[in-house]
Amino acid sequence: MRELLLMGNAVFRLVWRLAAWGVCFWAGSAASGQGITPEMVREAIQRGVNYLRNVQNPDGSWGDWPLQPGARTSLCTLALLNAGVKPTDPAIQKALANLRKLRIDSTYALSLQTMVLCQAEPTRDLPLIRDNVATLLRIQKQDGPRKGSWGYRAGLGEGDNSNTQFALLALYEAERVGARFPERNWRLAKAYWEDCQNPDGSWGYYKGVPGTGSMTCAGIASLVICNEVLAQPNVAYDPATGRISCCQSAEPGSDAVHRGLSWLSQSNVFAVSHNPGSRQWLFYYLYGLERVGRMTGRRFFGQHDWYREGCQQLVLVNGPDALSGFWRGIGHAENDPQIATSLALLFLSKGRRPTLLAKVQHRSDQDWNRHPNDAAKLTRYVEPRWGLDLTWQSVDIRAASVEDLLQCPVLFMSGSLDPRPASEDALQKLADKLRAYLERGGFLWAEANCTGQEFDQGFRALVERIFPEPEYRLRLLPPEHPIWRAEESVDMKYHRPILGIEFGCRTSLVYFPPHPAEGPGPSLSCLWELSQPNRPSNLPAAVEQQINAALSIGINVLAYATNRELKPKEYYLRRPELSRTTDALIRGRLAIASLRHPGGCTAAPRALRTLLEVLQQEVKLRVPANPVELSLTDEALFDYHLLFMHGRNAFRFTPAEREQLRTFLNRGGTLFANAICGSQAFTDAFRQEMAQIFPKTPLERVPPNDPVWTPSFGGFDLKTVSRRDPQPTAPGGKLQAAIRQGPPSFEGIKIDGRWVVLFSPYDLSCALEKHDSLECRGYSRDDAARIAINVVLYALQQ
Repeated sequence: MRELLLMGNAVFRLVWRLAAWGVCFWAGSAASGQGITPEMVREAIQRGVNYLRNVQNPDGSWGDWPLQPGARTSLCTLALLNAGVKPTDPAIQKALANLRKLRIDSTYALSLQTMVLCQAEPTRDLPLIRDNVATLLRIQKQDGPRKGSWGYRAGLGEGDNSNTQFALLALYEAERVGARFPERNWRLAKAYWEDCQNPDGSWGYYKGVPGTGSMTCAGIASLVICNEVLAQPNVAYDPATGRISCCQSAEPGSDAVHRGLSWLSQSNVFAVSHNPGSRQWLFYYLYGLERVGRMTGRRFFGQHDWYREGCQQLVLVNGPDALSGFWRGIGHAENDPQIATSLALLFLSKGRRPTLLAKVQHRSDQDWNRHPNDAAKLTRYVEPRWGLDLTWQSVDIRAASVEDLLQCPVLFMSGSLDPRPASEDALQKLADKLRAYLERGGFLWAEANCTGQEFDQGFRALVERIFPEPEYRLRLLPPEHPIWRAEESVDMKYHRPILGIEFGCRTSLVYFPPHPAEGPGPSLSCLWELSQPNRPSNLPAAVEQQINAALSIGINVLAYATNRELKPKEYYLRRPELSRTTDALIRGRLAIASLRHPGGCTAAPRALRTLLEVLQQEVKLRVPANPVELSLTDEALFDYHLLFMHGRNAFRFTPAEREQLRTFLNRGGTLFANAICGSQAFTDAFRQEMAQIFPKTPLERVPPNDPVWTPSFGGFDLKTVSRRDPQPTAPGGKLQAAIRQGPPSFEGIKIDGRWVVLFSPYDLSCALEKHDSLECRGYSRDDAARIAINVVLYALQQ
């Protein structure tokens, strides 16, 4: 509390002082502070977790019902696990010990117990998981009008859609951890769900009953699971010739999933305030809605951002109890706060899984999706290797805004036909949109499918629209490029040409062109489609080697593009504002200029612009939309408070430039500099120049407890920040970086008690641009922004 008061007083002093200077603050609209924020979601999750911990019984249970022993305990445990509580946590260990003692024969409880065991300690509990699977298979209806469904237990009750959904969720998780069972059971379940769908695309509790949101979500998710397990990929393998043929027509399948999604997406159906078609079971419905959105790669149902709107409902409208932290719903089960809280936590926590990549829908036909399961299978391959639960999305590039695209760290564009729109206006809008995405830290990955010569020609032309400057051209990446070793080693015989464009601090666009016409080979996405990640395969070893190489290339590209640093979905609930301020609105604006010099100052062209946007968002300073670039000899230099300088090459100032910079700093200006990716050449040159300009006042280490690293000037407490330190890699080894924790490591020059030069020998600029890569020595993206804010606020008040 004391720190918050100090920070508030510092902000007040800053406002008063800057107002006296004529620097304006942006107040924003009244509505800007009323939406959901990441902090609100995280706090709600933590309060729910705390509530479930507090009401757990000493024996590890949560007071189960006599007819469903283990059901409530399993649901509460599952919620805690998905909310981030580790399996080793005492609360989870007590719950597991309790559940392992139970012998369960009811579908709900058995399914929930199985899901818990699969998520917590699957290796230890695999024998029990297999026993549970055998029991579930015995409960499944083998004949009759509801053949393929599940009832409450063997011999009790007819099958229904709710029990059937839970059984399939459990079997799916069990199959993923190694509990195999006959394909016939999946086919029975698939046929059941297709048969009981209503003509309008919805599902009810039984066949012929009016549809509800919760049961339609159950139907969609169950069929997605069945289709994944049973699907014949759009790839053919001929064992006689050993040839893999891509882009084949898949086995004709049901359109039940698409009809269900269409029903759910209708503007008069979709809701988060109630369960469509029902007066109860809101939390159960939201639990299913999250699953459908995640499993189908959808961010929107119609025009509705389901996670954003669901978070607003669960946190702002129907939020947890202010004192105890629980949720409560309507109906005999959801009126139980342990049930409602568990379901709310499952929506909030599972729905927040980071997005790994997004498939780009660039045409109205299905050419963009020739291998429908490619992104899902690559994501599944990455998850255990990064130790993360991840998701993927599909995004319609024609309708998406730049803000929408920025929620996906990697865009994957593939096809065989020309990806460009037909009209000139639409083509330019697409190029401008992708350029804005790349400028703000996005990564574009493209691949030609199915000997896609037409895609190849069209994509190359699109790239020239995105980058009309001659210095940005597709060039072959060399074998030593870090993309080949960012995560896994790839045998040279499976290397394939990769073209790329160096933009900002890294390769920001990569393109895999089609194989030569005389010997077309399978594309990466074709091989991903054929794969069965983390499952046994019956394909020949030679084919498996091709598939494994394709998966390794895929994870390498993703590791290079993201640094394995992915943001949970709630991070994006606060929408980024790309240009809230126009020059016409600004009077007495914050004056920061970028310094033009010969040391590679163009290597991170958006660093200062991004810093200004961060200052506008976090500190509410009005800033110029287009930062100015100046040379040291420009007389306009003295109109600015602060000079921003970065580079990655050696350089030398002229005598006139040195004299001008000395005068600027002695008159009250500040120089804020950093070495891009920790460039030693730039660091050495900068130190030499500062020694010539101030021979009697050399650069010195800025103390870790200096006020600049405290909230004293309205910024952040920076006692501990994260810095990436790339490590030497053995030939063929994985590219790695150690994360150093500690105060910022800066050097500075002080005149009359004021830091006039603040220099970081570690990168800030690439991190600000979100173009930092694994081999970039410097601060994390979040900490780079916080450090820069503190330096600017310090400079303005000294």
